[in-house]
Amino acid sequence: MTDLNVGCESPSAAAATGSDDPAKARITEILPGILLLRAELPFALDHVNIYLIAEDDGWAIVDTGVDDARTRAVFAQLLEGPLKGQRFSRLIATHHHPDHIGLAGWLCAEYDLRLFTSLSAYLASLTLRGNPERLGRAFYAAYYRRHGMTAAQAKSLQGWPEHYRELVGTPPPEFTRLLAGDRLKLGHREFEILTGDGHAPEQLMLYCAAEGLLLAGDQVLMRISPNISVDPTGPESDPLGHYLRSLENLRGRVPDGTLVLPGHHKPFRALHARIGELQEQHRQRLETILRACGDSELSVGDLVPVLFSRPLDGFQLGFAFGEAHAHVNRLVHDGRLKRSSSDDGIRYRISPD
Repeated sequence: MTDLNVGCESPSAAAATGSDDPAKARITEILPGILLLRAELPFALDHVNIYLIAEDDGWAIVDTGVDDARTRAVFAQLLEGPLKGQRFSRLIATHHHPDHIGLAGWLCAEYDLRLFTSLSAYLASLTLRGNPERLGRAFYAAYYRRHGMTAAQAKSLQGWPEHYRELVGTPPPEFTRLLAGDRLKLGHREFEILTGDGHAPEQLMLYCAAEGLLLAGDQVLMRISPNISVDPTGPESDPLGHYLRSLENLRGRVPDGTLVLPGHHKPFRALHARIGELQEQHRQRLETILRACGDSELSVGDLVPVLFSRPLDGFQLGFAFGEAHAHVNRLVHDGRLKRSSSDDGIRYRISPD
């Protein structure tokens, strides 16, 4: 890759077999015509992987980073340095979370790109970005209080929708929908669109069977478990059930030796082993909740410290609460817990059946 003479590291094998992560703000050639750019994030998880795939007329971008001046500058500097004389050809967003779609509006406007994503991702970004009256502080505070948080805890989390709007620019006015089973040709590679649920609705994955290559978004990560949370707009939903089913579908569709390009941390192989580890982790959490309930009725708020014993700041508490609620709802849907509602809120107990 002779054009990539600034901060370029060596390709595929090193990334897939356990070398150090690529340094932030550096480009790594994963395979010929596939580049990895790590953009910084203002979170504890401090980076997101952005992939660039060569096409005849430029580079397709897969995921965006958040909408801030630093990330905008990264893309501008690419075309002034390592990709000088070239262009971006299109934008693909795997799901609606800020680190994956946040900069979509700016990129599409600045570089005249079309956004390709799922209908779920596009509509979710529109709703969360542009509906402060419907999804405001009072709505979120009521949800957290109803499920056992203290008033102080609920207050610390009621600003979550505002946080989304701080990190996500106005989405582009048009997009092209991608669905499971679609074929997407990027340069000489043809990808099948796979979708998964649980971490985000209808999360896109790009699978190139000919090269044994999977761009997995956040559906399967190596070093961390993707957050599986109940959304306050669907408080009785079963995202963990959806996630576990998606993992089984992925195991049956994608061979174990496939090179996985994830949304965070480094590429890896041994996909099936990692799926097994994630399944076991969630099984253990379900059993922990059942043991904690015993003869008691507990709220989701009661169960957060059972699953997460370490101190949590406001941001971490939100993720932990959503994850605890997802595990509780899986047990309700599976018939092992029973939900009860009163003026004091919603609690759960072992099902008498």
